[in-house]
Amino acid sequence: MHGCFILKMKITALKLQARNKSRVNVYLDGRFAFGLAKIEAARLRLGQELDEAAIARVKKADEVAQAYERALKLLATRPRSEAEVRRRLSEHEVAEPVMEEVLARLRRAGLADDGAFANYWVENRAAFRPRSRRALLAELKRKGVAGDALKQAVAGVNDAEAAYQVAAQRARRLRTLPRPEFRRKLGEFLARRGFDYETIEPILERVWKEVQAGE
Repeated sequence: MHGCFILKMKITALKLQARNKSRVNVYLDGRFAFGLAKIEAARLRLGQELDEAAIARVKKADEVAQAYERALKLLATRPRSEAEVRRRLSEHEVAEPVMEEVLARLRRAGLADDGAFANYWVENRAAFRPRSRRALLAELKRKGVAGDALKQAVAGVNDAEAAYQVAAQRARRLRTLPRPEFRRKLGEFLARRGFDYETIEPILERVWKEVQAGE
């Protein structure tokens, strides 16, 4: 019985790419073979021999490194849910096994956490664009948050407080309107933020009185 012959190729050069200094061109047996992320190329050395399986592993590691870098750039703008990261990576045709490895790395680094993301989203909304509990639930569901992470994030939301905050801010723009128009426009604005009639109605009268007292 003859042993299997395994073809190996020797690394003859590792050169930084001219247009992208974060990537390295790998040459096998004197010819360009493939490009790698710099961090992956650092694991290679001149004279090292690679068979087909080793080359496949190196290329897979590079796919993961590139997808991970793409995910980090996405997360640099603001926290994201896992579903958002998945959608963005899918748009760049990242394979499912690579995506799973990237998300596992993000979880280990504490960068993929739907609970933390949901809390961030609710706190950010409360500070800058308050919404009703119902509206926040809808937003988070659209972003792929579910289960306990979803419930816990909105558990402390007080619709009456949030609606009053929105109404008090908006009332400044409407203060010169007659009472009926003031109430109609402010009520419509609050409804668009997801607040129901029972929450809106008492706040309209409260804010109207505060505006008149302020005048």
